Amino acid sequence: MRNPIEFIAGDLSDKKKWREYKARVKELPDSYQTAAKGIEWYIMNFGAVDDGPTLVRLFGDLADLLEGSAADGLPIRDLVGENPADFMETLLDTYRGGGKSWVEKECDCLAATIDKAVDEQGRE
Repeated sequence: MRNPIEFIAGDLSDKKKWREYKARVKELPDSYQTAAKGIEWYIMNFGAVDDGPTLVRLFGDLADLLEGSAADGLPIRDLVGENPADFMETLLDTYRGGGKSWVEKECDCLAATIDKAVDEQGRE
């Protein structure tokens, strides 16, 4: 039987892993913390990873990547490249299973709706 608290609050192990991720990031050099905040923001706003366990795994792997890069003295620009959005989309594709992001899906939906409207207008 599921824990009644988890029934209300959700999977507590995911919340614990999120807190562990945040604690790991706080141990990074300031520049890496800043990069992590930007990456987190991007993931939360454009990531389209829509299940908790995958998202938790993504952030755990991100912490590993940032910790290793900081330990090796790798400059952040060398880590993410000249176009950080390309880096993020490549990273996110790994966790999306190669599927489209919600932004891409919404763009496709908009295009289909406009195409329908154009067709309807042609019949008026």
